[in-house]
Amino acid sequence: MSQANKLDDIYRQARWHEPIIFLKSTKEQVGHNVPEPDKEIIKEIGDIKSKIPKALIRSTPPELPEVAEIEVVRHYTRLSEMNYGVDSGFYPLGSCTMKYNPKINELVSSLDKVTDLHPLQNEDDCQGSLQIMYELQQWLAEISGMDKITLQPSAGAHGELVGVLIIRKYHELRGEAEQRTEMIVPDSAHGTNPASSAMAGFHTIELPSTEEGLVDIEALKAAVSEKTAGIMLTNPNTLGLFEKDIEEIAKIIHDAGGLLYYDGANLNAIMGKARPGDMGFDIVHMNLHKTFSTPHGGGGPGAGAVGVKKHLADFLPKPIVDFDGKKYFLKYDIPHSIGRVKSFHGNFGVLIRAYAYILAMGPEGLKNASETSVLNANYLGRKIAEIKGFALSHSQTLPRKHEAIITAEPLLKETGISALNVAKRLLDFGIHAPTIYFPLIVPEALMIEPTETESKENLDLMIDAMKKISEEAYTNPEILKTAPHNTAVGPIDEVKAAHPKTMALTWRMYMKKHN
Repeated sequence: MSQANKLDDIYRQARWHEPIIFLKSTKEQVGHNVPEPDKEIIKEIGDIKSKIPKALIRSTPPELPEVAEIEVVRHYTRLSEMNYGVDSGFYPLGSCTMKYNPKINELVSSLDKVTDLHPLQNEDDCQGSLQIMYELQQWLAEISGMDKITLQPSAGAHGELVGVLIIRKYHELRGEAEQRTEMIVPDSAHGTNPASSAMAGFHTIELPSTEEGLVDIEALKAAVSEKTAGIMLTNPNTLGLFEKDIEEIAKIIHDAGGLLYYDGANLNAIMGKARPGDMGFDIVHMNLHKTFSTPHGGGGPGAGAVGVKKHLADFLPKPIVDFDGKKYFLKYDIPHSIGRVKSFHGNFGVLIRAYAYILAMGPEGLKNASETSVLNANYLGRKIAEIKGFALSHSQTLPRKHEAIITAEPLLKETGISALNVAKRLLDFGIHAPTIYFPLIVPEALMIEPTETESKENLDLMIDAMKKISEEAYTNPEILKTAPHNTAVGPIDEVKAAHPKTMALTWRMYMKKHN
């Protein structure tokens, strides 16, 4: 029997009819017995309570579920079995780099010597942690081709904002802030780029892509002017293509008096192979939670370290960690700093994971990871493009880097089956759906990033699944229109699910909706 014929039998997601834990509550059910406190503790509690403002003291006990310990354990175990993550299956979510992360890095980040530290401790008492942060700064500078690094930003978009605020401050210091009001952003950019540009006070100029999927040089030349503050660009770009004219792009922007900002979301394709700093970029952010070993997705945690060339070092957020040859210390003397952008020193646990990952991989390991991620993306993209109803977007000759953008437009025109239908059906085969309908310039887009951690067997599984989906689209489209079938939750009303009036995110919201 072929792999395609076996696909329906290889995956069934756990499906428990599990109510929310409040509905499992039974009055006066005991989960855990806490011993009665002695008189000294009662007195201490009373002393503390007397200092709390009366307005902040609860008039009634908190409304908590009353559930036995065994029911709590079973409840959350069942929910975990109904969940899907990179530890349980293939997660080719384009642009988000949802790769498997070594568990040893999780262990390192949870050690007592890491978790028991307090950011307000005396510098003399946390030299080890400061050393880790300092060395991570140095390593990230080497990887990106930058001169100075800040570890403060807590996500990629946060790093973007830091980058464009530095650009604004740079032009302010030169007396050109009122003149340089425009930020150039390609039409294939991440959606956060124009948002960050606007938040920093710039007017965004959209730059069209060529039919090949690259920056249109002539359009760029027409867009730059004395108003140009800079350009926000990622390379390879969001279509998975390397901007081969990057040095010319850099010259055009620099000659106009602007700066180049590098969106590091796609760094997984080039680390150890090429450096943004060598391409002409002045500023770069790096998603440590994508590329350097922190589980990504679900809203966090994240870290968007930002690097700059030396002519922008005095604009970085303060403090940064420095070393005088004897002692590691927090350097606050940064003359034109944009100021602090995060409490304390960033998401420290994410920084620890990144440090452990880079230390374990070494230069050759990072290089190998990039090479394998590119190989996987090209293999998967080319094979899927051979399947009826699917095609590679834009250039058919340029190699892809970290991801391949597939268009399902032929499938939609011929069968009425959309990229959304394809994505939902993939769930039935134990494969998380890729990013869909992005980039916006690709109709019926399937944005697929396999990363370096997936085996050829897993890539072939997705290829077989796409073949079966294509066959079903032409012979039995109804099975696609009613997918998914093998998941814990079946098809949902997309609009209703996203509407705030239909969501119940807390017990109080649930009770209000059902009473």
